Amino acid sequence: MFAVTSEESEALQALGARLRRRRLLAGEPQLRAAARIGVSLPTYRKLEQGKPGAQIGLWVRALRLYGALDDLALLLPESLFDEGATRQRAARGDR
Repeated sequence: MFAVTSEESEALQALGARLRRRRLLAGEPQLRAAARIGVSLPTYRKLEQGKPGAQIGLWVRALRLYGALDDLALLLPESLFDEGATRQRAARGDR
């Protein structure tokens, strides 16, 4: 398993902090947010703490809960070069 770099850890913690701010702006306690996402309170806390083991599907649910699901596409935007690109296989090495 790969170790999380400090840069990745900081990014996850910042994402968790933004989730926490959204929850607080909505006036919602952690327990209610966890229930609405469909997870236990400890699992929800892992999201807000930016723990790297949190499943991406839970982040998608959290984004939807706070009206930011459309922002998910910004994580890996389409390139102008993606349009019309065809699938190609990498060349195999000599046998």
